[in-house]
Amino acid sequence: MSGTIDYGNLMHRAMRGLIQEVLKEVRDNGLPGAHHFFITFDTTHPDARLADWLKERYPTEMTVVMQHWYDNLEVDETGFGITLNFGDAPENLFVPYDAIQTFVDPSVEFGLRFETQENEDEEETEVEEDAAPPVKPDAEIVSLDSFRK
Repeated sequence: MSGTIDYGNLMHRAMRGLIQEVLKEVRDNGLPGAHHFFITFDTTHPDARLADWLKERYPTEMTVVMQHWYDNLEVDETGFGITLNFGDAPENLFVPYDAIQTFVDPSVEFGLRFETQENEDEEETEVEEDAAPPVKPDAEIVSLDSFRK
């Protein structure tokens, strides 16, 4: 065992598990209400699968939207597969969880962002409450003592 607890990697694993659970729920029951997702992922990830023309158009990263039309959503332990429509051309994609850079559901102002430092072993994680524009100002910390009688 090393001399430190790797909180960054533990958070990343937990956040990717959350994405997996959300996608399983959508696979089984569809997108509820106004929920929809913007998912940005690294197209250079060795396990990412997308059409050659998409890889040429998005050589480093791509953002996909799951909202009105998607098909063949498959969720497993390593990532998810989905068919999305690109200008009336359905294309199959496979996105590994490790390739996801952001996962945003603007309908409820929820977002996750995975940040990688120069050294990939040292990753920083941010959990955002409002990842969709407009961005809210930083939260203000209020002491509960001021409300006590």
